[in-house]
Amino acid sequence: MDRSRCSSNKNGNNGITMGTIKQNRANNIVTGGKIDATDGLNNNVPATNIANASLTNVTAYPPSAGAGVSQLASDPPSPTEGQMWYNTTANTLKQYALGAGAWASGGSLNTGRQATGQGFGASGTAAISAGGEVSGGNMTTNTESYNGTTWTEVNNLGQAAGTYAAAGTSTSGLIAGGNGGPPSTFIGNVQLWDGTSWTETTDLGSTRRLFAGAGSSNTAAIVFGGQEPPAPSLTQAAKTESWNGTSWTEVNDLNDSRAQHAGGGSQTNALTFGGEDSGAANKGVTESWNGTSWTEVADLNSGRENLAGTTYGSNTAALAFGGRNPSSTAVTEEWNGTSWTEVADLATARQQLGGAGTTSTSLAIGGEGPGNYSTATEEWTQAVAIQTITAS
Repeated sequence: MDRSRCSSNKNGNNGITMGTIKQNRANNIVTGGKIDATDGLNNNVPATNIANASLTNVTAYPPSAGAGVSQLASDPPSPTEGQMWYNTTANTLKQYALGAGAWASGGSLNTGRQATGQGFGASGTAAISAGGEVSGGNMTTNTESYNGTTWTEVNNLGQAAGTYAAAGTSTSGLIAGGNGGPPSTFIGNVQLWDGTSWTETTDLGSTRRLFAGAGSSNTAAIVFGGQEPPAPSLTQAAKTESWNGTSWTEVNDLNDSRAQHAGGGSQTNALTFGGEDSGAANKGVTESWNGTSWTEVADLNSGRENLAGTTYGSNTAALAFGGRNPSSTAVTEEWNGTSWTEVADLATARQQLGGAGTTSTSLAIGGEGPGNYSTATEEWTQAVAIQTITAS
């Protein structure tokens, strides 16, 4: 479709210079004056004026919507998690994302234990389980390292501890507070792990037990909630403390005080879920931390206490597993940043267990199961798979 415009020439004559305005939609007009999306759009057009807007009917991906999305004749041989592309042969929009997960048996601990708080580690193939309550009822200094197949005893804690908060990786972690040698003893000790040995450092500002932590290393972490002395009038705490590698600073409290809960993530991007407070056991309340404050988000489907979880590095992806409600449970739930969904259960119901890893590779470690002081390890694997995106 050509249109002309008039202009004066440079010599002042009243000549006419021809110009052309391109209109790429002319051949895409279909019955009723609507525009067919299959040939591509170069202009903004209201969605209501597009004849076949459904993803399942698109036969050529519109360039205006496809900026940043690769167009490939076949699926890439080695995609990365989160990658999206348009397959021009199958005429489908695809992504490489997490699929269904399941638990499988892993290597057994050398020393059965419960009440470890959380274990720590950045994956299900590299983790640490330290301290905890062992046969006889006291807390231990025993530390074990997991390589994806077996547990190996390594250097012991300097101070026996259990029901502590933990953060970090298998080469840079920390544990804070908890119970000391006798289970009735509260401690504020903080111990740092460098991949080889433990070093005691600055104590917590608030002595407590049965609480949770988050952090990506032993120099950047937060701990939150817990149970504070003196006994017997114990109170559930909402306190949050932040660690910079040298000292602890109290920051904004949880909205909901609690103990015997789980959590994880980073110092600036964390999640906590479950637990109990002085008025209610088996809580499902979930809170998200943005580096400054806590916000209540969607509850667990199955409220419980003494559970474990993994959320390494993020508050938008998490696993919650095990716990008590009112007896030991095997329930596992997955968090997608908006809501919890029940997924494959643990093989063995247990409480007071440890957890390490990420939502794609996690460990459920020890705990109170059949016979108490469990040595069992279960490995969670969530395969990444190519998925076709369709209109809902």
